[in-house]
Amino acid sequence: MNHRHPRPFLILETGQPVASMRRHRGFPHWIRVAAGLTADEAVVVNVEGGDALPQREGFAGTIITGSAAMVTERRDWSERSAAWLRDAAQAGMPLFGICYGHQLLAHALGGEVGDNPTGREMGTIGLELHPHADEDPLFQGLPSQFAAQATHLQTVLRTPQGATVLARSTQDDCHAFRWGDRAWGVQFHPEFSATHMRGYVQARREALQNEGRCAKSLARSVSATPYARRVLRRFVRHARNLHGH
Repeated sequence: MNHRHPRPFLILETGQPVASMRRHRGFPHWIRVAAGLTADEAVVVNVEGGDALPQREGFAGTIITGSAAMVTERRDWSERSAAWLRDAAQAGMPLFGICYGHQLLAHALGGEVGDNPTGREMGTIGLELHPHADEDPLFQGLPSQFAAQATHLQTVLRTPQGATVLARSTQDDCHAFRWGDRAWGVQFHPEFSATHMRGYVQARREALQNEGRCAKSLARSVSATPYARRVLRRFVRHARNLHGH
């Protein structure tokens, strides 16, 4: 194990990528690579697959993946994970939820999740940061508007009490929030490359067509999202600094 960073990050795996993208491995691998973590700097627990949630001690922080599941389905593994995350957040563990993870964290802390009133948000989208995001450890100094990858049907309709909304898009008023000073949720996918995003658009082409949208033109509009990725890397650095590493 790397002695400079003795505490690994816990990655809670809550789902699998669409079938056509699994040749690129799963969400934990994508997150680890995007976050700049080596294999021995991350421990993956597949909660959707039935893995038991571990003790919190010894981890630098926890990252929660995306999923094709819906938080509103209240699946047993999801509700167990929500209870674990609520305790972890209240204990001051650094947390970073992505897409489903963002919604699950909001649900765990007393917020409300449901279908996005504007429907499916998909592709490379424009994020707009709220002015107070400039005081946030993960978002400060970033452009007030930047591109991010997104694919979701549900959203955080009401943030947990005491949460600060940091970013929005034209289709989603809560694309990022912070709760306390150590827990973040982001609706966008900082771990998605342009290849991942195009693959998702292709996999959803029939659904998009049924919604009157053209998958080909959506795929053509996909671009790299370096600022979104920077948010994930900053979480890793911030969590390590909290532990003095």
